[in-house]
Amino acid sequence: MPTQHWEAYAPDAKAPWDLRRVVHLHRRAAFAAPWDDLQRDLKAGPEASVNRLLKGAANGHTPDDFASTAEVLADAAVSAGDINRLKAAWFYRMLFGPDPVGERLALVWHDHFATGNTKVRNARAMHRQNELFRTHGRAKFAELLNAVARDPALLEYLDAPTNRKGHPNENLARELMELFTLGIGNYTETDVKEAARCLTGWSVDADVFTEHATRHDDDSKTVLGTTGKWTGTDLLNQLLKHPATADRIASKLVKAFFGEGACPADAVKELALGLREHGLDVNWACGVVLRSRLFFGDGNIRTRITAPAEFIAGTARALGLFDPAPSTLAMADWSARMGQDLFDPPNVGGWPGGRAWISSRTLIARANFAAALIEGPNAGRTTAYDPVAATKAAGLSATRADVLAHHHRLLFGTDPTAEMSTRLAQLDGRKLVTALLSTPEAQLG
Repeated sequence: MPTQHWEAYAPDAKAPWDLRRVVHLHRRAAFAAPWDDLQRDLKAGPEASVNRLLKGAANGHTPDDFASTAEVLADAAVSAGDINRLKAAWFYRMLFGPDPVGERLALVWHDHFATGNTKVRNARAMHRQNELFRTHGRAKFAELLNAVARDPALLEYLDAPTNRKGHPNENLARELMELFTLGIGNYTETDVKEAARCLTGWSVDADVFTEHATRHDDDSKTVLGTTGKWTGTDLLNQLLKHPATADRIASKLVKAFFGEGACPADAVKELALGLREHGLDVNWACGVVLRSRLFFGDGNIRTRITAPAEFIAGTARALGLFDPAPSTLAMADWSARMGQDLFDPPNVGGWPGGRAWISSRTLIARANFAAALIEGPNAGRTTAYDPVAATKAAGLSATRADVLAHHHRLLFGTDPTAEMSTRLAQLDGRKLVTALLSTPEAQLG
């Protein structure tokens, strides 16, 4: 692919590999990182650090029994039919999982193929969909789209079981084109109607995807200028081949990994071209993005408002709150208070994101969460966070200035400005860290 915008990052005098860029890498591509992981990657350099993330081996605090515990938590939630416990099981993965990029991508695809349990009302189906995002989230997009388009939770959410010959329901066809692949402006209303006919007979029986041949419209259809006795599979293949699909996937990944205005439109087009050349390989695209000079450029550092789930999991991880860890049930509840209720996006378009995450109400929720996490009990921790001990562990003394310096470096990768020091001058200890986490700067990743 052309490399005008996506040349690989190599440290130099203008863009050194420093703590600021290490913190940026973990806050943007994952869910932040504790001090020891940051120091490890600062010494290792960008190539080793990015490779570690892409290989799913970046978390130095994953417990030995992580896989079995994650499975037990999810199975218990499904057995009880408790969607809140399923949200908590996902936060456990964000906090402790070895593959934070994979979990970030699972969040991206949950937003892209937005499905709400308020309508589905089936924790087992929602868990299966979540696992599907985790399994196929960094594969070629064809694998993901074919799996999600047949996913029982999505089919129920978009009323696919009512779509049959002579009585087409356009919901699935419309969202496939508008949101999941092509985007508005790349199809017509007639295409939607014909696509719905292609999908007739796709249904769900006993929580399993089923194709009912007797309900399928086997007559000819014309979709995107081609005519034939197309099936649902044929439709998906047409959508995957359309160049607009690569454009949409490139835009989705740029939205996840870049701040507002940090990625030029030409760069998105170039990434889309590369995706087409590489068979819509999401893992390839992630590698290009995370290894690029554009990703590590000054214009992309701390320019993106973090989503609630990222802010919550990232704050706990950055502070190293692994033992005792906060309650993942509490984390899920706090995320909902901030506007991101996992497994229940507001509509099929997902969460608006960006500046929509910030309002007077959600800023108060973020500040209250920071206070709860630092103090302990209201976040499910039996002990309060000790900022002095954390500062000493980083090799500094216990002065107020050192506490501020350490936590500013931990969260932002830089020393505090004189203005920040003045702003927080009347605070120390836990109140100082709580206030730092509540600043506007801390909402940026």
